[in-house]
Amino acid sequence: MYGRPQPPSKALHIKKGGFPMEEQNDCSEIRAEQMEESTGKSGPPDASRMSVVSTDLRFAADSDAVWERLLPKDLQSIIASAAGSSRPEVQSKKELYLRLSDEPILIEGGLKSFSIEKRSGKKCYMIAARALTIEWGDTPMYWKWISLPQSRFQEVAELISVCWFEIRGRINTCMLCLKTNYAAYLVFNSTTETCGFEYHPVEVSIGIIGGRISTQSVYLNPSKTQMHRYPVVSRRIGRFNRGLTQLMGLQASVPADGNYQYPKKREDGWLEIELGEFFNEGGYEELEMSVLEVKAGHWKYGLIIQGIEIRPKDRA
Repeated sequence: MYGRPQPPSKALHIKKGGFPMEEQNDCSEIRAEQMEESTGKSGPPDASRMSVVSTDLRFAADSDAVWERLLPKDLQSIIASAAGSSRPEVQSKKELYLRLSDEPILIEGGLKSFSIEKRSGKKCYMIAARALTIEWGDTPMYWKWISLPQSRFQEVAELISVCWFEIRGRINTCMLCLKTNYAAYLVFNSTTETCGFEYHPVEVSIGIIGGRISTQSVYLNPSKTQMHRYPVVSRRIGRFNRGLTQLMGLQASVPADGNYQYPKKREDGWLEIELGEFFNEGGYEELEMSVLEVKAGHWKYGLIIQGIEIRPKDRA
């Protein structure tokens, strides 16, 4: 399910264990300071603004040499794994940079999307729901696979009804930028019948398999009005008593205690909740992210899972 990433096309040496390893970081080493030296401005240049200042600065801002240094070094191998219709058709490196920062491309058979962070050029990925491990995900009475026009992937997972809610995803650290702090986010939406997540927080985690794991509790319900008491309906009959579950919830609605995180609305209309942070020291290890609610014993339904996104985040 978690395919090994394609190695870059440049010179490699083989690290013990059989994984290809570049001699240097696979991400662009030029960042704000080097762009300032090249163009007199920090960050990716805005050519329209620079043209007012100087023709020379405008030329530097549009130069392929400048923008190529801002792009990830293994970008060509990443684009090579993209579907034909997803490959960006551009005329310059600047156009490629801006395109990838605004429009993710689908890679690895449509099971991941790739983009770059506009202000830094660092890599961002989203793992599609189909590439995640979803407990009972292939059982139609619990989960259903549907297509939505607002999703970047061909399929999303709709939660029909489960007691045991468990989602896991993995990505190899060699796909991420070295010496970069990343955060992972569950990207999802609610249906009009969402229920069961307002009663109890879910446990989310991130960490290297076999190493240190960071765990915290968050709510998947967007509202900060939660329940002190949540209904525990028989697992055998819970799917047929949604009305009872909702009624019990309405009778016990009070503000929740605790300093929990809640989902935030994204620009693309989806919701996201942070699963935790990870600083990439390098190497070829499996980073795992998880979302669990297996303790409360009540039925949950009405979520639509698009995937798990991994993107750079400034350290606090």
